Amino acid sequence: MSLPNTFSGLVELRPSFAPRPAITHAIFDFDGTLSLIREGWPEVMMGMFEEMIPHRCDDTPESLRQMLYDDMMSLNGKQTIYQMMRYAERVKERGGEALEPLAYKHEYLRRLNVKIGFRLDGLRDGSISPSRYLVPHSIELLENLQARGVKLCLASGTDEVFVKNEAELLGVRRFFGEHIYGAQDQYQNFSKKMIIERTLRENSIQGAQLIAFGDGYVEIQNTKEAGGLAIAVASDEANPGSGRIDAWKRERLVGVGADVVIPDYKDHQPLLRLIFGNPA
Repeated sequence: MSLPNTFSGLVELRPSFAPRPAITHAIFDFDGTLSLIREGWPEVMMGMFEEMIPHRCDDTPESLRQMLYDDMMSLNGKQTIYQMMRYAERVKERGGEALEPLAYKHEYLRRLNVKIGFRLDGLRDGSISPSRYLVPHSIELLENLQARGVKLCLASGTDEVFVKNEAELLGVRRFFGEHIYGAQDQYQNFSKKMIIERTLRENSIQGAQLIAFGDGYVEIQNTKEAGGLAIAVASDEANPGSGRIDAWKRERLVGVGADVVIPDYKDHQPLLRLIFGNPA
């Protein structure tokens, strides 16, 4: 389903899409959905995995990289520790002596900080504008939803302390108030599915009143399972504002039932008008 005269950019309306005027709550993923601070994280994680994985005689560089990439991205949206747990399993399968998943996570975060440290420093001292590391038109989208009376929640697989800090640096923390959730040391105590279920339960709402925005497999799948409207943000993280849909993200997110696919929030106004069925 497409409305080419309505949108100025790429907006893919899937056959499952239908307006949801009763929506009262929205759940957002963070990295890749609102924040671009951690753009490039897959290369950092992949580099560590390739460096440490035991090799077998039947490996090729391509087959090994594809296996690790599939493992990594199939868990995108869950807490980082799950990617490390899967990696530890791969090491053991290959006869290696795996570290504790938490040790892999700490090393990954150390390497990631080397890549993104200057971004955080620039945001803190004001030499970098928050708009540089926001998915385009994020602020306008959040303001639009808030003006409609929609309650906003942020749920990320990144550690909660980092999510809150980075949301503050980007100027979006104010939209979510107390409802910012992220990975915990006791990883069993957090999942996006748990946040979705809690949102429905504590607010006495049905799935049809929920909308979610995300670029990861997990939040789209969990939202659809709950009966919510799932907006796949197939963002081109390396080239924000390009208007291009990331083909790999699109394929994965459509595969778990995304109702809409967008590259960013350029068309948030006509899209929300379509969803809510009003001109607000």
